[in-house]
Amino acid sequence: MNSTGRKTRMPNDFNKQVIEEFRANGGRVGGMFEGARLLLLTTIGAKSGTPHTTPLGYLHDGGERVLIIASAGGAPHHPAWFHNLLANPQVVVDDGVFTYDARAVVLPEEERDRAFARAVEDDPGWGDYQAKATRVIPVVALEPVGPGRPNNASWGVALKSVHDAFRRELALIRSAIAKSGPLLGAQLRINCLTVCQGLHFHHTGEDTVMFPALADRRPELAPTLGRLRDEHQKIAALIEELRSALASDSVERDLLLADVERLTAELERHLDYEEEQLIPLLDA
Repeated sequence: MNSTGRKTRMPNDFNKQVIEEFRANGGRVGGMFEGARLLLLTTIGAKSGTPHTTPLGYLHDGGERVLIIASAGGAPHHPAWFHNLLANPQVVVDDGVFTYDARAVVLPEEERDRAFARAVEDDPGWGDYQAKATRVIPVVALEPVGPGRPNNASWGVALKSVHDAFRRELALIRSAIAKSGPLLGAQLRINCLTVCQGLHFHHTGEDTVMFPALADRRPELAPTLGRLRDEHQKIAALIEELRSALASDSVERDLLLADVERLTAELERHLDYEEEQLIPLLDA
């Protein structure tokens, strides 16, 4: 296991338990991994040719790609999943909401060093692992190939899963900002921008695809959909305020936290109303 600098070589039954909990709870895992950003990486065995799934921690890297770190807890050898993706860089990623095909790219030296520095700034445990290791710990980018596949057959459950992912991410960001120093770390800045981009894409998809489809089938939903679109505009304005704050190299922690709190409060009201109004119809 390799989440946020805690443990790596775990017995198979432990990994199996984490994988089952992850899949049963839409990407949420408790215990020692409570609050960690986790994904499931499926690689093809370099020697066996069979699929192997491993729970891993990840870092946002801006845009759609994410980064994973082959720390192996500071062991002298790379983990098995790293050898697998070197032999076959085509992998499958499950982020708890969507499963998607991806291409694994080992970062070159300079890019790796910048990414690893961000990781250490975010969680010093990564630095402890590098200090123990007798190798340079690789950093790997997972670049999506094509659209993701929802993990839930029900549209209502899928919508709730997406919403809960935003809720978890914003909770992690609020906690990180509250604990941060006077200067905002590079990784925390990327985390904030990533959730802004994700919300923009999600609401654009609803406005252009889901809401028109619902309006065609259920004309009586017009007032509800109108309210949801209006709320999208309010949230978009708060996202722009947050982006503007992040554009400053000297953003004050308390002011940034206030921006995130305002966005979270408005978003929570919006998500609660949308789930109340639309999930019963989507699942009908």
